[in-house]
Amino acid sequence: MKICVVGKGGREHALIRSLKESPSSPEVSCFPGSEAIHEIEGAGKVDAHDLNTLIAWMTAHAIDLCIAGEESYLVTGEGLANRCAEVGIPCWGPPFAAAQMEASKEFAKEFMQRHEIPTGAAAGCATADEARAAIDGKYPTVLKFDGLAAGKGVAVCLDEASAEDFLKEVMEERRFGAGRLLVEECLVGPEISIFAAVSGPDYFILTPARDYKRIGEGDEGPNTGGMGAVASRQLADPELMKRIEDEIVAPTVAGLEKDGLNYKGFLYFGLMLTADGPKIIEYNCRFGDPECQAVMPLLSGDLATFCLEGAKGNLQPELISFDEGWSVCCILASAGYPESSRSGDVLSGLDEVSDARLYHAGTKKVGDSWATNGGRVLAVVAGGATREEAVEKAHAEASKVTFDGAQRRTDIGRLHF
Repeated sequence: MKICVVGKGGREHALIRSLKESPSSPEVSCFPGSEAIHEIEGAGKVDAHDLNTLIAWMTAHAIDLCIAGEESYLVTGEGLANRCAEVGIPCWGPPFAAAQMEASKEFAKEFMQRHEIPTGAAAGCATADEARAAIDGKYPTVLKFDGLAAGKGVAVCLDEASAEDFLKEVMEERRFGAGRLLVEECLVGPEISIFAAVSGPDYFILTPARDYKRIGEGDEGPNTGGMGAVASRQLADPELMKRIEDEIVAPTVAGLEKDGLNYKGFLYFGLMLTADGPKIIEYNCRFGDPECQAVMPLLSGDLATFCLEGAKGNLQPELISFDEGWSVCCILASAGYPESSRSGDVLSGLDEVSDARLYHAGTKKVGDSWATNGGRVLAVVAGGATREEAVEKAHAEASKVTFDGAQRRTDIGRLHF
């Protein structure tokens, strides 16, 4: 089996390692990939520079399966899955129309309302004045850029000043490009990330996770793409998971089918566990990052065949299973992140990590060493039978890796428990 994974970060590194550990022993390539993915995991390089040349390369190399790691290619041009379908390559990732569930927050909110899936009230706005009218002095409020923003286009505004700052950033300075804004009710409660493998009308719920978005200890500071995550089936008891499935997951999959969106791939549900029950905050049309890095070490079985059969419309949950323990992912970020990132700081201590998995997110090779080359640099992931065991192990191993300006939260897996 020949597989091409599309993406370049820590999530794709984690997916590729699990794919290569599959008993079916697939041959894995990655576009655009990274030096670490190509060197450490031995994933083949793809001679392509855009969607057109990628499709041509996969066709010429008789690729059996394309897996969408990151979201951007799903909504580039006609969409990755659509282009794969044109040349007969199964794609584990949704078509362009279905990928709007992530690409447009307004599209997703209208979907939730149409299919009566529990969520917060919201209003779509084209201008800052429309947003101010929708807020109507009610704080806290949540403001979301309508399009893709790498997990950073959301602000929980406690007062008018913070709302005005975000409105200026999004609607005037256009930090994330052209697009509308969603003004949303601020839901309160602990968050949980639910992942499902969806193949048309069928779905399989994977191990849940919880991520840590803010840069600083105690959930302080600006949002990032994620500074760490915890994964375990013990995050939610069976009663809560049944309610989530009955009220959110199953109606979502049924809605996708009713709307003719032909969804195939991973689907992320970002949930808030409110006093009124679980409510959905957002959908992502791929695995979360860094949640994927926390979940993958818990997985065993044939992920490669699971994704191939799912992409063909034949979901086979019996091909994979999950450990009942805990997994903790600590992210090391570069100096200046999330406002900026510094490149070229050499990493030390990688060879000393002995009881954890390392997934490279933003690194480059400098001589015989690895150096920073992005905001989120590295994920250090460790597991254990208990949360406490996994937490202590993950932080002990993460502390062995150092570089100038490194940022790492020491409360990952400890806060909110």
